Amino acid sequence: MQLFYASINQGYAILTEDEMRHCTKTLRKKVGDTIVVMDGKGAWFEVVLDQISKRQVLCKIVKEVPLAPSPNYTIHIAIAPTKNIDRLEFFLEKATEMGIGKVSLLLCQRSERRKVRVDRLQRILLSAAKQSLKAHLPIVTELISFRKFISNCGDQQKLIAHCLEGTQSLSKTYQKEQDVCILIGPEGDFSPEEIDWALEHGFKPISLGKSRLRTETAGIVACHSIHLLNNL
Repeated sequence: MQLFYASINQGYAILTEDEMRHCTKTLRKKVGDTIVVMDGKGAWFEVVLDQISKRQVLCKIVKEVPLAPSPNYTIHIAIAPTKNIDRLEFFLEKATEMGIGKVSLLLCQRSERRKVRVDRLQRILLSAAKQSLKAHLPIVTELISFRKFISNCGDQQKLIAHCLEGTQSLSKTYQKEQDVCILIGPEGDFSPEEIDWALEHGFKPISLGKSRLRTETAGIVACHSIHLLNNL
């Protein structure tokens, strides 16, 4: 199935610029053809191409496509971008395939990357969501300082994965069917000061296993483990 991303407005779906080019130039769709679009908020629609111009493709909604119920929890991974941007992009792709809700980019004391092109990351998320036939498009935020993020995090459950002593396994800490935010640090881990700051603000320390993991691997393990725990 070919899935497109569109904004929905009063019975019509409007393809974004990149989607428009792919639909009409690459796939050569024309007025009267039927396609399926996602709104990124949990719904698919069967639509018919109604108007094609140089600036947009307007599609008339025929019906909403029934989908399996969405999980009643949301996974939020707050992660320090890796020095090699390809590794962060790999994490985003795989986490989207598994079903992540939000990714926050953290600027930590030991961060090796302090600039990120969020527009490029958004395109990677969209591509992964379409290829894996997801109805939800994950959110990715601009870089934010660790302390500012911690002070404003309002998720139901707040966990920090680190390599120092005093952690418990994720399976013993996470409560099923609740929204959760998991902090993943940079190469070299969070600093002791950052860990203390998080704990003071209600985050619980967790371990993701006995192996020492790369940042992007830890993010993938955390995302997969939450889904696994909710399906046991």
